[in-house]
Amino acid sequence: MSMSTLSWSALAEEVLRGHQLTVEEGLSILHSSDDELLDVMSAAFKIRRQHFGKTVQLYQLMNAKSGLCPEDCGYCSQSKVSDAEIPKYNFLSRDKLMEGAKIAAQRDVKTYCIVISARGPNEREMKAVETIVPEIKEKYDLKICACLGLLSPEQADRLKACGVDRVNHNVNTSAEYYQKICSTHTYEDRIDTLNAVKNAGLEMCSGGIVGMGESDEDVVKMALELRDLGVHSIPVNFLNPIDGTPLQGLGKDLSPRQCLRILAVYRFANPSAELRIAGGREIHLRTLQPMGLYAANSIFLGDYLTTPGQTAEDDYKMLEDLGFTVTKTEEVSVGSTN
Repeated sequence: MSMSTLSWSALAEEVLRGHQLTVEEGLSILHSSDDELLDVMSAAFKIRRQHFGKTVQLYQLMNAKSGLCPEDCGYCSQSKVSDAEIPKYNFLSRDKLMEGAKIAAQRDVKTYCIVISARGPNEREMKAVETIVPEIKEKYDLKICACLGLLSPEQADRLKACGVDRVNHNVNTSAEYYQKICSTHTYEDRIDTLNAVKNAGLEMCSGGIVGMGESDEDVVKMALELRDLGVHSIPVNFLNPIDGTPLQGLGKDLSPRQCLRILAVYRFANPSAELRIAGGREIHLRTLQPMGLYAANSIFLGDYLTTPGQTAEDDYKMLEDLGFTVTKTEEVSVGSTN
């Protein structure tokens, strides 16, 4: 569709009728002017409201194993090529994981995310997850998302069997740009893991990081790839250029307004997917954080893996000021987009 004759609201209506966003349209959103920003976000909200109303889903991360990773992902403070000063420890004890789950339940969090830094889980780590997940679910009734690195089909089946609801495995960027940020595994390795997750009957959580030196076309292509994969939940991270990582110093050209346009692209491209504003929102969206939730319908509550986030109290206040409500249900049918 030609953006010269199509308003953002009309494009949103077309998306709600089943139109799939094109690369050209995604780039038009990214290249729209600041004067159009409110119109773009209003159109994104039209799509968001149709599928999720004015609800927000909360996630909480637990870094169950920190550092010690043999991969060389350039953005990551836990990789083997990072000199960042971070805590380094093997798989956390049962008590610490249960305490994290207790806090998540008290905060009205929908999904508790158990994350390890690794190429993939070893047998001891798999057994630890298989042991703790049923206990967490029975005691706190939380959904569980596991982020354990590359998975074999057999490992994905085991995660499904023990009660894991979904697996996070980010594609991180476009297929074309991936080799610029990692050499120890490929984009195709990540797609293989997502296919194993899908075939096991688990929900797919996959997103990426913006601000790593990729082109606008890479940003749009990743959004469309996630759509084509049928990803259920999409975390959009804005690069936090941690000192000591190969990508330190990048991401400075990400203005809060451009971050909003990026979130709008992901909503237009993935109208019914859960869209989460993830790492870097406090750094890059800054005072415009609340506006991001007119496109996204989910946030991480509290800290990230190795970096601090906004306090839970500030997040609750932000949602209250927006007139949004916390929910644990998947979708909200609102009928009208008017």
